[in-house]
Amino acid sequence: MGSGIAQVAAQSGYSTILYELNEQVLEKAKSSIGKSLAVLAEKGKISTADKEETLQRIHFTSNIDDCKAELFIEAIIEKMQAKIDLFNKLLELNPGDCIFATNTSSLSIAAIAEKMNRPERVIGMHFFNPAPLMKLVEIVKTDHTDMSIVHALTALTRKMNKTPVVCKDSPGFIVNRVARPYYIESLRLVEEGHITIAQLDSLLEATGFKMGPFKLMDLIGNDVNYAVSCSVYDQLKKPQRLEPSFIQKEKVDKGEFGKKSGKGYYDYN
Repeated sequence: MGSGIAQVAAQSGYSTILYELNEQVLEKAKSSIGKSLAVLAEKGKISTADKEETLQRIHFTSNIDDCKAELFIEAIIEKMQAKIDLFNKLLELNPGDCIFATNTSSLSIAAIAEKMNRPERVIGMHFFNPAPLMKLVEIVKTDHTDMSIVHALTALTRKMNKTPVVCKDSPGFIVNRVARPYYIESLRLVEEGHITIAQLDSLLEATGFKMGPFKLMDLIGNDVNYAVSCSVYDQLKKPQRLEPSFIQKEKVDKGEFGKKSGKGYYDYN
């Protein structure tokens, strides 16, 4: 997700810093962006010059001291304390008027903001996977958020050729709140032995869904998808209809996250 957001920003003409502690992950991100742009150039959607200029706009670094910017879009592990710690480090390195946007899928934006010295500068900017292709971006505001930041990110999202939707901070925001039954009811049908994973995906794709729930969970990452389900479930006081699936928990425990690990509900090796 982070590399996809960086690609979107750079393609939109913005100087972009992609920060990642793990050098191997950083190299993988660089390779992924290069391949994505190459495919776009081969299809004639961008020129070769556009591809090269986009790559030149991205500075790949594992040194947090290089992270000087007006806007930070965080897309790290879905753990609140990790996000808070990162933002506070960045706040120490940058002027107080920069913007801190989190790409969290379901964690409380307000809870993150309240652990920072500048809560009014914190906002949600939730892209969808894969970020270069998916048009929707949820702009998530809290009671602390300065409205000028909401307007600025809404305008920026449009400049990125995306569709912004402003919403209030709430469990799962809009899309992930609505999408929980798509995943959880599908998992429940398989748990109860009513249908196989492949059959269910095929049926839903045949009715018009671009991707069945299990293929989609493998694309998103079962670790991320399960974490979101748990977060929404807990924040809504554990309604039975949204109870996370033991099948998905088993996948996460085994490290079978989906495409990124080579195996999930399907085998990608």
